[in-house]
Amino acid sequence: MPDTSERYAFEEAWRNSEARLRAATELVGLGIYSWDPVSGALDWDERLHAMWGLPADAPVDMAVYEAGIHPGDLTRVREAIAACVDPAGDGRFNIEYRVLGRDDGVMRHIATSGRTTFAQGRAVGFIGAAIDVTAQRRAEAAVRVNEARFRSFAEHSSNLLWMVDPGAETIIYRSAAYGRLWGVPSRAMPVDLAEWMAGIHPDDRQQVDHALATVRAGEVAQFEYRIIRPADGAVRWLRDTSFPIPDHDGAVTRIGGITEDLTPEDVGQVYIVSTTAAEARRLGRLVRALGYRARPFASASAFLDIAAVLAPGCVLVDLRRTKNDGLSIPRELKARSVQLPAIALDAPGADVAAAVAAMKEGAVDYVVVEDEASLQAKLANAIAECHGAVRRTRPDEDAGARLPRLTPRERDVLVGLVNGGTNKTIGKELGISPRTVELHRAQVMIRLNASGLTELLQIALAAGIRPSAGAVRNQQKAT
Repeated sequence: MPDTSERYAFEEAWRNSEARLRAATELVGLGIYSWDPVSGALDWDERLHAMWGLPADAPVDMAVYEAGIHPGDLTRVREAIAACVDPAGDGRFNIEYRVLGRDDGVMRHIATSGRTTFAQGRAVGFIGAAIDVTAQRRAEAAVRVNEARFRSFAEHSSNLLWMVDPGAETIIYRSAAYGRLWGVPSRAMPVDLAEWMAGIHPDDRQQVDHALATVRAGEVAQFEYRIIRPADGAVRWLRDTSFPIPDHDGAVTRIGGITEDLTPEDVGQVYIVSTTAAEARRLGRLVRALGYRARPFASASAFLDIAAVLAPGCVLVDLRRTKNDGLSIPRELKARSVQLPAIALDAPGADVAAAVAAMKEGAVDYVVVEDEASLQAKLANAIAECHGAVRRTRPDEDAGARLPRLTPRERDVLVGLVNGGTNKTIGKELGISPRTVELHRAQVMIRLNASGLTELLQIALAAGIRPSAGAVRNQQKAT
């Protein structure tokens, strides 16, 4: 007789295994099923019925199974089934697909895995498990949508958005504005934080390093600093707002930031006067495409009312509908001594006399509006020449307002230049290297909006900075 104790031990082990399996399936929500590849019979538990939107006691067969699969996934599922019953394969079935519930109409994402049993070179059995992953897929889709929205916002923002891994000291994200600020293509952007730090002005690295350490400690920091663009050596002044990004445990695993460019840009202003709103918008698009700022006015009077207080720029005057009203603009600008050069736009067929009349009234250029392509090319030339004619602000008009922009060290360098010093002599007097003097000098040029050394000295003199007596005597001895 068989040993009853051995049989009881086997049955107890089986019951324990079955209990553990049931507990596992309950815990993770697995549905268990089997399939007979010979007869096609299916055996599903309650969870599989629910995934197909069926009552627990509803009969199932291959027709019911396939009817629930999303039409877009059915061919792929059939191919996977054929592969898993092929004796030449390993019998594994691992796939994810969508199911449309028969009775409830709900679409679910089902992930399933199983294995085929073979005997004498043919498939004779199959058992598998399936799980509803709909919630997970919806969450992933929501994350992708949010990421797409963020990236779209970031890529179109004039400010730089960035993210750093402080542990690895690597830059893991930068928006498109980085290339514009640093003047390098995306393939040349540094990944290592140390390489990026090397591009920061030497006098500002310590404060940037301190600010990032503050953010690593969990605080928000705002700081200003300069960078030296590797492509052209230009100095740009940036303002950074950096913030910690903690993980679930509160540890700062990421640092994010928004960087604003504070460097003054020489972008020309173009004022557009047209009585047709649609035409004003079209001209505005053309002007912006050429890299200028555009501001439309609905009439000559609306423009002339504030012309005297407008920023330097030039005026596009559309003469095609109201010639007399349009020609009053250059005439009035000249009479009021308002330095805003005007470009007259006229319709095709205008004769030489019309151009002469516009020039006599004070227009600096006359453009005939034909097709869009030729208009854009003509506008590009006319506006470039027009901005060349714009009166530059005299150094003494706002020198006093510009001088406070300088840091104490930059002011020392400016005084050294006024005294006739060179990078070498100024560096020796201040105890810094000639290269550092050169960097300060470049930054002074930017902060004071000076195009060259001569204009820089004019601004300094207008602001009240005078050569020291010793410097004057040394210059006289040198001569």
